[in-house]
Amino acid sequence: MTNLEFEVLDQLYFVESFQKIQQELSLEELTLKEVLKDMIEKGWVKCFSDRYTEVIMDTKLFEEKYTLYQYLATKEGLLAHNSR
Repeated sequence: MTNLEFEVLDQLYFVESFQKIQQELSLEELTLKEVLKDMIEKGWVKCFSDRYTEVIMDTKLFEEKYTLYQYLATKEGLLAHNSR
C-alpha cells in the first residue's frame, strides 16, 4: 500500500464525496481519480451514486462521473489500512 492509498483510505471510514476527499487531502483531481480507480480495482473502495446506492464499477461510467460519486472503504480496504 502506498502512502497516498493509506491517506485516502484514512478518509473513507464513512461515505465521502470526491470533493471532500480532494479538499481534505489537497490533491489534484486526476491524482485522486487514479488512486480511487486503482483502489476500486483492488477491492479496497466502493463507489456510490448517493449514500445508499452502490455503483457497479464500469470503467467508462467511472471516467465520466467519478467527481459525482461518493466513496467508502470496503472491509478488505480497512484491513489493508489497519495492517500497515
